[in-house]
Amino acid sequence: MTQPDYELERALHAQGYLRIAGVDEVGRGPLAGPVTAAAVILNPAQIPKGLNDSKKLSAKKREMLETSLMAEAEVSIAHATVEEIDRINILKASHLAMERAVAALDPPPDYLLIDGNLIPKGLRTPSEAVVKGDGRSVSIAAASIVAKMCRDRVMVDLAQQHPGYGWEKNAGYPTKQHREGLQNIGVTPHHRRSFKPVHNILYQE
Repeated sequence: MTQPDYELERALHAQGYLRIAGVDEVGRGPLAGPVTAAAVILNPAQIPKGLNDSKKLSAKKREMLETSLMAEAEVSIAHATVEEIDRINILKASHLAMERAVAALDPPPDYLLIDGNLIPKGLRTPSEAVVKGDGRSVSIAAASIVAKMCRDRVMVDLAQQHPGYGWEKNAGYPTKQHREGLQNIGVTPHHRRSFKPVHNILYQE
């Protein structure tokens, strides 16, 4: 099991880049809720131990790392709404959330390490797409953790307003409970109408 490290960042420091942000998003797959992105610039002297792809960490470990990152790193989090997802599609909306997260870092970063194989079109900063980046770069892993923690909290809040879909546990992903909720309770304003399971319920013959 390889852990993400600081090698990509170190190589960029050697080229003269100082403010390197890792960028990642969460929430492409759910049927409900926003898509959330984070941009994180780590302090090389204070990198929290145990950073990894958020999906590989326990909830408790994610929480501890989030606390450390908020204290020791520069963190920016942004969303794209359900309306934006339905209007422009999930890929463009996740890129929009990334662009917003990067734009909110002040002072701006001078290089971006972006999880995935695409660089959002709206980014003007020198950037590199890193496939499976949250398993390779600690900066991207940090972004995956804070984005997930933030989005999970949003979904817990929405679950209190719309009980029955299990969002406090499934974060809007299409689990059995969520699908049954859609069938039995119907579609909420927080559901992504462009996603097939939601669309099919709205437009049942």
